[in-house]
Amino acid sequence: MKFWNDFAEKHPAVAKWVREGGLFVVVSNLITVFKYLLLTFLPAAFAFLGNRSFGWPGIPLTIAGETFEWNILGYDQAHGGLAYFTAYMIAMVIGECINFPIQKLFVFRNHDKPGKQIAWYLLAFIVITCIVNSINCIWVAVAGKFVPAFVYNIGTTVLNGGVSMVVFFFVNKIIFPETEKKD
Repeated sequence: MKFWNDFAEKHPAVAKWVREGGLFVVVSNLITVFKYLLLTFLPAAFAFLGNRSFGWPGIPLTIAGETFEWNILGYDQAHGGLAYFTAYMIAMVIGECINFPIQKLFVFRNHDKPGKQIAWYLLAFIVITCIVNSINCIWVAVAGKFVPAFVYNIGTTVLNGGVSMVVFFFVNKIIFPETEKKD
């Protein structure tokens, strides 16, 4: 502990980045595991939605012998459709609703009013979700041909968690400047 305290005293800005980055990675990975668990079980809960396509823009692609619809949002019928997309979005939203206050209050030590921060976080979430989902629909289609669902769900959560972690770290550094706790 003495080493860290000495280091933090000599290099406070670097120590802050290391502390925030380390805590951010730990919290983000725990949230990613939680999302994976949700994504493992939630699709079955939404099976009542039927096995129908739900996606936009729905451009047909064939990769590794697998034909599917490429979507920015949603999945084609063969790869989960509306039920999988609903489960995916619920898992992501629940995860981020848990992640937001932990990152804000404990990792970045920000005690400002959250109104504008929620708006910026939501915007980042929407952009990241569109980017990740457009990649993930390819992953789900191709990986689903070769591996069981629990394996491609790991890939889905690692992809989502990895991209989200990198982007959200910098978003959070901007929207959550360290502030004093107000009584």
